[in-house]
Amino acid sequence: MNVPAPGLAMPDEAFAVLTDWLPANDDHARPLIALATVDIAGHPDSRSVLLSEFDRSGFFVHTDSRSRKVAGVEAHPEVAFSIAWPADLRQLTVQGVARRASTDEEASAYARRSRYLQLLAWLNTPEFALLPTDEQEESWAAFDAAHPDGTLTSPDTWLGFVIAPTRLTFWEGNPRAASRRIEHRRAADGTWSTATLPG
Repeated sequence: MNVPAPGLAMPDEAFAVLTDWLPANDDHARPLIALATVDIAGHPDSRSVLLSEFDRSGFFVHTDSRSRKVAGVEAHPEVAFSIAWPADLRQLTVQGVARRASTDEEASAYARRSRYLQLLAWLNTPEFALLPTDEQEESWAAFDAAHPDGTLTSPDTWLGFVIAPTRLTFWEGNPRAASRRIEHRRAADGTWSTATLPG
């Protein structure tokens, strides 16, 4: 993982909550986040992606370089995402700025992906999408058999972004009282402020 740049690391209080709410980075089950971007035409877009990992510098996501979201992030690196835990009455929303992750981090994230997602990174092409289901299954099985587990490295189209947060909002519900939001904001000079807001 990356070492956070001076002034960009999130506050200790916020990082402690994230560590409590999010699964550890070595947990195979990765959470889904709803990632919002702005496309090259200026229109909002949103989709669910896996949160690969997080550290004090931000939140890491990985995807195919040919995807619509990559074009959007490259045009407008300001992004946002949310993740909810309805059963726990919790929600996290984040605003931040996305930048490319290091090649070492990208390779490490790929190595931790499930076998299915490693294969998908190679086979999820426009051409593959047009194949009938039976041909997809045959091609998938053939590619899987030709590349034993542990031998695949990430394809050239695999890339990662780290989202450096500028705002972190932790919402917690309370069935016996009002819900509450704790919000951390980063100023232009890198300093952070914290506020307690109505739910």
